Amino acid sequence: MAATKDRRTWNDAQLRQAVADNQSWRAVARALGLKATSAGVIRTIKRHADRLGLNATHFTGQRRWSDGQLRSVLLGSSCWAEVLTGLGVIDNGENRVRVKGHAVRLGLDCTHLTKLERPETPVDVFNEPMRPEMLRYAASAVAMAWFSLRGCAVALPVEPQEYDLLVTTTKGIQRVQVKTSASRNGKGRWQVGIGWRPYVLDKTAGKMPYDPDSLDLFFIVLGDGSIYVIPSSVVAGRVAIDPENYTPYRVGDASSLLRWG
Repeated sequence: MAATKDRRTWNDAQLRQAVADNQSWRAVARALGLKATSAGVIRTIKRHADRLGLNATHFTGQRRWSDGQLRSVLLGSSCWAEVLTGLGVIDNGENRVRVKGHAVRLGLDCTHLTKLERPETPVDVFNEPMRPEMLRYAASAVAMAWFSLRGCAVALPVEPQEYDLLVTTTKGIQRVQVKTSASRNGKGRWQVGIGWRPYVLDKTAGKMPYDPDSLDLFFIVLGDGSIYVIPSSVVAGRVAIDPENYTPYRVGDASSLLRWG
């Protein structure tokens, strides 16, 4: 029979023993012969446990550690890694969140752990130098970020196409080919190849201009960080250009990405 407010099938001594012998309120309910899945039953035995001043800090529920263990380990630890080790818990992101959350619910002071895990000065700052030869591989990411920051949805083609990106603009979907030039030529000018080689395996074959009907825009990134977005119709029939001759289409500067390091 389930416990009620006015009539119980168990006494205070039995409740004391059940709380001492078990590690969860459901287990206490089962020990008293009550329905452990009933929220009403759990509320009733908790109310009587509070009335009797019973200590339930050893309860773990689904955990392998109790509230009392958490209090003790936390006080003697200098960082969250030590807390989890002290509780016998694997130190990973999920377990840290669970333990921290439980500590917060218990109202435990964790400030001494947080301060120690946030050093005032960074260690091992990433300072790898920029490699100009990698610009051709990074340019598509720069283009995607540039368009995305302007509210344009960007997609990559599923299969190889003459364009590198599909960009949704106020003028509709634009097919974008990304090109780069990492350094100036011997005459101090930028030269960007905007043609394609019809025979991929023959590196000696000459390049052909793109069909202007197959592309809408060229997104060009230079080694000094200059960014150009040039309509394909403006450079139709060409296989190479000096983008500095197209200054009206210079739209940005990513030099900070290329200069650091």
